[in-house]
Amino acid sequence: MSKRLASIAPVALDDTDRALLAALAQDARQPVSELARVVGLSAPSTAERVRRLEAQGVIERFTVQIDPRALGFTLQAIVRVKPLPGQLHLVEDVIRRIPEFVECDKVTGDDCFICRLYLHSIEQLDEILSKVTERAETSTAIVKSTPVARRLPPLG
Repeated sequence: MSKRLASIAPVALDDTDRALLAALAQDARQPVSELARVVGLSAPSTAERVRRLEAQGVIERFTVQIDPRALGFTLQAIVRVKPLPGQLHLVEDVIRRIPEFVECDKVTGDDCFICRLYLHSIEQLDEILSKVTERAETSTAIVKSTPVARRLPPLG
């Protein structure tokens, strides 16, 4: 959990807020007029709701979701990383500098990090991991499919 998330007080959402967030999660580029139609409000009221959700920290940003395959990334891997003694911060820095690591969570348990990599080929895996294994043990799993893609947490 990021420091920012830990400091935000929970926000009470009504049905309209939940419908608005679900619509934005489907397509954040929808015109306000379309969002208003979906949630049953006027365009100015809908725009105000979006601004309020941003001000409350519910909406952090609007972003783009790409298909990595369209950029030639044919494989994804999940890598569990266990830094060697005294190497935690150095391993974290190394992971941050490798662009193929597209996500990384610091976790409890035997491993300190669980990371997601996008790869052009399986041969690329050893090359990337060699930059980490100087300072950490790794365990890698190749992603076969994604039955549950990243989604919104329960809004109810």
